Amino acid sequence: MKEKLYIIKIGGALIDDPELLDQFLGQFSEIKEKKILVHGGGKLATTLADKLGVEQKLINGRRITDKETLDIVAMVYAGSINKNIVAKLQQKKCKAIGFSGADANLIKAKKREHAEIDFGFVGDIEKKSINKKLISKLIKLQLIPVFSAITHDKKGNLFNTNADTIASVIAQALSVKYDVELLYCFDKEGVLEDIDNPESVIKTISEEEFSALKDEGKLHKGILPKLENALSAVKNNVDKVFLIKETQLKNHIENHHEGTEICLS
Repeated sequence: MKEKLYIIKIGGALIDDPELLDQFLGQFSEIKEKKILVHGGGKLATTLADKLGVEQKLINGRRITDKETLDIVAMVYAGSINKNIVAKLQQKKCKAIGFSGADANLIKAKKREHAEIDFGFVGDIEKKSINKKLISKLIKLQLIPVFSAITHDKKGNLFNTNADTIASVIAQALSVKYDVELLYCFDKEGVLEDIDNPESVIKTISEEEFSALKDEGKLHKGILPKLENALSAVKNNVDKVFLIKETQLKNHIENHHEGTEICLS
Protein backbone atom coordinates (compact mmCIF):
# COMPACT_ATOMS: atom_id res chain seq x y z
CA MET A 1 0.00 0.00 0.00
CA LYS A 2 1.34 3.43 -0.99
CA GLU A 3 2.02 6.12 1.58
CA LYS A 4 -0.17 9.22 1.50
CA LEU A 5 1.46 12.39 0.16
CA TYR A 6 -0.12 15.83 0.08
CA ILE A 7 1.15 18.30 -2.52
CA ILE A 8 -0.22 21.73 -1.70
CA LYS A 9 0.06 24.85 -3.83
CA ILE A 10 -0.47 28.39 -2.55
CA GLY A 11 -0.56 31.62 -4.51
CA GLY A 12 0.22 35.30 -4.34
CA ALA A 13 -2.88 36.54 -2.50
CA LEU A 14 -2.01 34.38 0.51
CA ILE A 15 1.69 35.25 0.34
CA ASP A 16 0.84 38.97 0.36
CA ASP A 17 -1.16 38.64 3.63
CA PRO A 18 1.25 37.88 6.53
CA GLU A 19 -1.52 37.05 9.01
CA LEU A 20 -3.35 34.68 6.67
CA LEU A 21 -0.08 33.09 5.59
CA ASP A 22 0.89 32.43 9.21
CA GLN A 23 -2.54 30.88 9.85
CA PHE A 24 -2.21 28.68 6.77
CA LEU A 25 1.33 27.54 7.62
CA GLY A 26 0.10 26.61 11.10
CA GLN A 27 -2.51 24.32 9.52
CA PHE A 28 0.03 22.98 7.03
CA SER A 29 2.52 22.15 9.80
CA GLU A 30 -0.12 20.04 11.59
CA ILE A 31 -0.57 17.64 8.65
CA LYS A 32 0.84 14.32 9.89
CA GLU A 33 1.23 12.70 6.47
CA LYS A 34 4.08 13.32 4.02
CA LYS A 35 3.78 16.72 2.37
CA ILE A 36 5.25 19.14 -0.16
CA LEU A 37 4.49 22.85 -0.48
CA VAL A 38 4.65 24.75 -3.79
CA HIS A 39 4.29 28.52 -3.80
CA GLY A 40 3.85 31.17 -6.42
CA GLY A 41 4.84 34.81 -6.13
CA GLY A 42 3.05 37.84 -4.83
CA LYS A 43 3.02 41.56 -5.41
CA LEU A 44 6.59 41.87 -4.13
CA ALA A 45 8.20 41.12 -7.53
CA THR A 46 6.04 43.71 -9.30
CA THR A 47 6.66 46.25 -6.53
CA LEU A 48 10.42 45.70 -6.75
CA ALA A 49 10.34 45.94 -10.56
CA ASP A 50 8.51 49.27 -10.29
CA LYS A 51 11.10 50.58 -7.81
CA LEU A 52 13.94 49.52 -10.11
CA GLY A 53 12.23 50.95 -13.18
CA VAL A 54 11.94 47.57 -14.93
CA GLU A 55 8.87 47.64 -17.15
CA GLN A 56 6.65 44.57 -16.88
CA LYS A 57 5.33 43.33 -20.22
CA LEU A 58 2.20 41.18 -20.50
CA ILE A 59 0.70 39.56 -23.58
CA ASN A 60 -2.81 38.16 -23.12
CA GLY A 61 -2.26 38.24 -19.37
CA ARG A 62 1.01 36.28 -19.56
CA ARG A 63 4.21 37.81 -18.25
CA ILE A 64 7.16 38.20 -20.60
CA THR A 65 10.24 37.35 -18.53
CA ASP A 66 13.20 39.27 -19.91
CA LYS A 67 16.63 39.03 -18.22
CA GLU A 68 16.01 41.94 -15.83
CA THR A 69 12.62 40.53 -14.83
CA LEU A 70 14.12 37.08 -14.36
CA ASP A 71 16.71 38.50 -11.96
CA ILE A 72 13.91 40.10 -9.94
CA VAL A 73 11.61 37.05 -9.81
CA ALA A 74 14.52 34.74 -8.95
CA MET A 75 15.50 37.02 -6.04
CA VAL A 76 11.92 37.33 -4.81
CA TYR A 77 10.47 33.85 -5.46
CA ALA A 78 13.47 31.59 -4.74
CA GLY A 79 14.96 34.05 -2.25
CA SER A 80 12.81 36.26 -0.07
CA ILE A 81 9.45 34.46 -0.30
CA ASN A 82 10.82 30.92 -0.21
CA LYS A 83 13.15 31.51 2.73
CA ASN A 84 10.54 33.41 4.73
CA ILE A 85 8.09 30.53 4.33
CA VAL A 86 10.79 28.03 5.33
CA ALA A 87 11.72 30.13 8.39
CA LYS A 88 8.08 30.36 9.50
CA LEU A 89 7.70 26.58 9.13
CA GLN A 90 10.81 26.00 11.25
CA GLN A 91 9.18 28.18 13.91
CA LYS A 92 6.25 25.74 13.80
CA LYS A 93 8.60 22.75 14.29
CA CYS A 94 8.27 21.77 10.63
CA LYS A 95 11.49 20.47 8.99
CA ALA A 96 11.08 22.48 5.81
CA ILE A 97 13.78 22.87 3.19
CA GLY A 98 13.45 25.41 0.37
CA PHE A 99 14.28 24.78 -3.27
CA SER A 100 14.30 26.20 -6.73
CA GLY A 101 14.25 23.68 -9.57
CA ALA A 102 17.99 24.30 -10.09
CA ASP A 103 18.90 22.96 -6.65
CA ALA A 104 20.22 19.41 -7.07
CA ASN A 105 18.64 19.42 -10.56
CA LEU A 106 15.19 18.85 -9.00
CA ILE A 107 13.16 20.39 -11.86
CA LYS A 108 14.61 20.75 -15.34
CA ALA A 109 12.68 22.96 -17.75
CA LYS A 110 12.74 23.85 -21.44
CA LYS A 111 12.37 27.37 -22.75
CA ARG A 112 8.79 27.96 -23.85
CA GLU A 113 8.42 27.79 -27.61
CA HIS A 114 5.76 29.84 -29.35
CA ALA A 115 5.30 30.55 -33.05
CA GLU A 116 4.62 34.27 -32.58
CA ILE A 117 5.72 35.33 -29.08
CA ASP A 118 9.10 35.15 -27.36
CA PHE A 119 8.20 34.77 -23.69
CA GLY A 120 11.84 35.18 -22.69
CA PHE A 121 13.03 33.17 -19.70
CA VAL A 122 9.80 31.22 -19.23
CA GLY A 123 10.23 27.47 -18.82
CA ASP A 124 7.82 24.61 -19.45
CA ILE A 125 8.03 21.23 -17.71
CA GLU A 126 6.66 17.70 -18.01
CA LYS A 127 6.72 14.55 -15.89
CA LYS A 128 10.26 13.56 -16.85
CA SER A 129 11.43 17.05 -15.76
CA ILE A 130 11.03 16.02 -12.11
CA ASN A 131 13.87 14.37 -10.18
CA LYS A 132 11.42 12.09 -8.39
CA LYS A 133 14.09 9.81 -6.89
CA LEU A 134 15.80 12.64 -5.06
CA ILE A 135 12.51 14.22 -3.94
CA SER A 136 11.46 10.81 -2.56
CA LYS A 137 14.77 10.57 -0.68
CA LEU A 138 14.18 13.99 0.88
CA ILE A 139 10.71 12.90 1.97
CA LYS A 140 12.15 9.68 3.46
CA LEU A 141 14.48 11.86 5.52
CA GLN A 142 11.30 13.46 6.94
CA LEU A 143 12.12 16.76 5.27
CA ILE A 144 9.35 18.90 3.81
CA PRO A 145 10.32 20.33 0.40
CA VAL A 146 9.11 23.88 -0.31
CA PHE A 147 9.34 24.72 -4.02
CA SER A 148 9.43 28.17 -5.59
CA ALA A 149 8.39 28.82 -9.19
CA ILE A 150 11.99 28.98 -10.48
CA THR A 151 13.39 26.12 -12.63
CA HIS A 152 16.50 25.66 -14.82
CA ASP A 153 17.63 24.00 -18.06
CA LYS A 154 20.93 22.43 -16.87
CA LYS A 155 22.74 24.81 -19.24
CA GLY A 156 23.15 27.56 -16.67
CA ASN A 157 19.83 29.28 -17.33
CA LEU A 158 17.06 29.91 -14.80
CA PHE A 159 13.42 30.05 -15.86
CA ASN A 160 10.19 31.46 -14.48
CA THR A 161 7.69 28.57 -14.47
CA ASN A 162 4.00 28.55 -13.58
CA ALA A 163 3.63 27.34 -9.97
CA ASP A 164 0.28 25.64 -10.66
CA THR A 165 2.04 23.58 -13.34
CA ILE A 166 4.94 22.76 -11.02
CA ALA A 167 2.52 21.41 -8.39
CA SER A 168 0.62 19.36 -10.97
CA VAL A 169 3.73 17.86 -12.61
CA ILE A 170 5.40 17.01 -9.28
CA ALA A 171 2.13 15.28 -8.27
CA GLN A 172 2.09 13.31 -11.53
CA ALA A 173 5.72 12.25 -11.19
CA LEU A 174 5.36 11.11 -7.56
CA SER A 175 2.03 9.32 -8.06
CA VAL A 176 4.02 6.23 -9.10
CA LYS A 177 5.38 5.94 -5.57
CA TYR A 178 2.77 7.69 -3.39
CA ASP A 179 -0.97 7.99 -2.97
CA VAL A 180 -0.94 11.67 -3.97
CA GLU A 181 -3.57 14.26 -3.13
CA LEU A 182 -3.03 17.58 -4.88
CA LEU A 183 -4.60 20.67 -3.29
CA TYR A 184 -4.77 24.07 -4.93
CA CYS A 185 -5.39 26.53 -2.10
CA PHE A 186 -6.67 29.98 -3.10
CA ASP A 187 -8.96 32.78 -1.92
CA LYS A 188 -12.32 31.30 -3.00
CA GLU A 189 -14.44 28.54 -1.44
CA GLY A 190 -13.80 26.42 -4.54
CA VAL A 191 -14.79 26.81 -8.19
CA LEU A 192 -17.82 29.12 -8.17
CA GLU A 193 -20.72 29.04 -10.62
CA ASP A 194 -21.27 32.70 -9.77
CA ILE A 195 -18.03 34.55 -8.97
CA ASP A 196 -19.96 36.98 -6.71
CA ASN A 197 -21.69 34.23 -4.71
CA PRO A 198 -19.39 32.27 -2.35
CA GLU A 199 -22.22 29.78 -1.76
CA SER A 200 -22.25 28.72 -5.43
CA VAL A 201 -19.45 26.16 -5.10
CA ILE A 202 -19.41 23.47 -7.77
CA LYS A 203 -18.66 20.34 -5.73
CA THR A 204 -17.22 18.22 -8.56
CA ILE A 205 -16.03 19.01 -12.07
CA SER A 206 -15.27 16.37 -14.69
CA GLU A 207 -13.31 16.94 -17.89
CA GLU A 208 -16.56 17.08 -19.87
CA GLU A 209 -18.14 19.54 -17.41
CA PHE A 210 -15.03 21.72 -17.50
CA SER A 211 -15.22 21.94 -21.31
CA ALA A 212 -18.91 22.85 -21.15
CA LEU A 213 -18.40 25.52 -18.45
CA LYS A 214 -15.47 26.96 -20.40
CA ASP A 215 -17.42 27.06 -23.68
CA GLU A 216 -20.35 28.77 -21.93
CA GLY A 217 -18.02 31.41 -20.47
CA LYS A 218 -19.06 30.55 -16.91
CA LEU A 219 -15.52 30.28 -15.55
CA HIS A 220 -13.49 33.29 -14.47
CA LYS A 221 -10.34 33.48 -16.63
CA GLY A 222 -8.12 33.40 -13.51
CA ILE A 223 -9.32 29.91 -12.57
CA LEU A 224 -8.68 28.34 -15.99
CA PRO A 225 -4.94 27.58 -15.56
CA LYS A 226 -5.61 25.93 -12.19
CA LEU A 227 -8.37 23.76 -13.65
CA GLU A 228 -6.28 22.81 -16.69
CA ASN A 229 -3.40 21.76 -14.42
CA ALA A 230 -5.78 19.97 -12.06
CA LEU A 231 -7.29 17.97 -14.94
CA SER A 232 -3.82 17.14 -16.25
CA ALA A 233 -2.99 15.70 -12.81
CA VAL A 234 -6.15 13.56 -12.67
CA LYS A 235 -5.52 12.25 -16.19
CA ASN A 236 -1.99 11.25 -15.12
CA ASN A 237 -2.92 9.04 -12.16
CA VAL A 238 -2.95 11.58 -9.31
CA ASP A 239 -5.38 10.03 -6.84
CA LYS A 240 -7.30 13.13 -5.71
CA VAL A 241 -7.30 16.78 -6.76
CA PHE A 242 -9.19 19.60 -5.03
CA LEU A 243 -9.44 23.37 -5.25
CA ILE A 244 -10.12 24.72 -1.76
CA LYS A 245 -10.11 27.95 0.23
CA GLU A 246 -6.74 28.41 1.92
CA THR A 247 -8.30 28.94 5.37
CA GLN A 248 -10.09 25.58 5.12
CA LEU A 249 -6.99 23.38 4.81
CA LYS A 250 -7.36 21.76 8.23
CA ASN A 251 -11.08 21.10 7.72
CA HIS A 252 -10.37 19.52 4.37
CA ILE A 253 -7.59 17.26 5.65
CA GLU A 254 -9.83 16.06 8.49
CA ASN A 255 -13.18 15.82 6.66
CA HIS A 256 -12.62 15.94 2.88
CA HIS A 257 -15.72 18.06 2.38
CA GLU A 258 -14.18 21.34 1.27
CA GLY A 259 -13.99 23.00 -2.12
CA THR A 260 -14.26 21.48 -5.60
CA GLU A 261 -13.03 18.02 -6.53
CA ILE A 262 -11.67 17.50 -10.04
CA CYS A 263 -12.41 14.09 -11.56
CA LEU A 264 -12.31 12.33 -14.92
CA SER A 265 -16.03 11.62 -15.17
